[in-house]
Amino acid sequence: MWEKIRGNGVLLALFLTGTVYLFLEFITPLICPVLVAMLFVTIFGPFLKKFQNKLHLHRQVGAVLLLVAAVLLLAGLIWILFSWIVGSLPDWMSGFEAVKEELRLLVHNCCETVERLVGVDGLYLENTILNGIEDGMSALREHAVPGVVSQSLEYAKVLGVLGGFLVTFLIATVLLAKDYDDIMNQLLDREDCHMLLEVICGVIRYIATFVKAQAVIMAVIGLTGAVTLGLARIHNGVLWGILAGLLDALPFVGTGIVLMPLAVAQLVQGSYGKAVVCVLLYLTCIFLREMLEPKLIGRRMGVPPIAVLLSLYMGIQLFGVWGIVKGPLGFVLIRESYLSIKRAERSRRELQDED
Repeated sequence: MWEKIRGNGVLLALFLTGTVYLFLEFITPLICPVLVAMLFVTIFGPFLKKFQNKLHLHRQVGAVLLLVAAVLLLAGLIWILFSWIVGSLPDWMSGFEAVKEELRLLVHNCCETVERLVGVDGLYLENTILNGIEDGMSALREHAVPGVVSQSLEYAKVLGVLGGFLVTFLIATVLLAKDYDDIMNQLLDREDCHMLLEVICGVIRYIATFVKAQAVIMAVIGLTGAVTLGLARIHNGVLWGILAGLLDALPFVGTGIVLMPLAVAQLVQGSYGKAVVCVLLYLTCIFLREMLEPKLIGRRMGVPPIAVLLSLYMGIQLFGVWGIVKGPLGFVLIRESYLSIKRAERSRRELQDED
């Protein structure tokens, strides 16, 4: 059966597609911390070796130092962002009060217009609308607080899963850093594992390309957002643009979490032109990501950008939001496995012809 599948390109592609899908859907969630640790040790292997040779540090110690440095860098970025948010709270609160006054004035003017045109009591209509808004906000607060309390167990479960992932990842990284050379030598000594190593190298090359592409996209979107919002004279526009660029790389967040509330705030304040700028900037950021990501990843991986774009779309359809990562990763796994099997098949045929 395997000989028949390996000899037919279409059957081989279908077989690899099904295998990779099952691996990404069912196996990856179970061993994700170990896989991430393996990729971390493989990618930063040269740095760990330099630590060992120059500083006479064991590789596991070097791995821990790299992880600590990454955590400190991330904590520093979060602290800067948190400090900015806390420092801006007084301005936000005053702006919120100003927005409430603008909303009351807008309702008042609309009710006066309705009174002139229709003859309805404008004051009664205004009080009815404002009371309805207040009742709605009160009901939202009453339902939101119990909802948060009732979901606390779910939040604790998520935090527990995240903590377990981080602890497992840390332990696996230390263990793999210690035995990495022995594992690789054992794989190299076995000829049937050469294909596995080729696939692993292809995946690592994709991940490095993906990270570089995300860094370029974040820089482009952050710069575009900072310049656009700064020229539009939006308060703290440069910082909002940089924040939008940073959050654009997150599959669950994106630039919309920054730009759309900012557009609504400008609209309520009566700055209609600035609101339009925010909406247009949001659409521009979406276009830039959809244009740059397939081009950067496809060009560096040696595949057409349309193939990367198709893998992104199919990944989202199959795996949801995480398909942004799993889609292209699955495509790389299928492609590298297919090419490796075909190279092995050609080598086998050449040896048979020589015999």
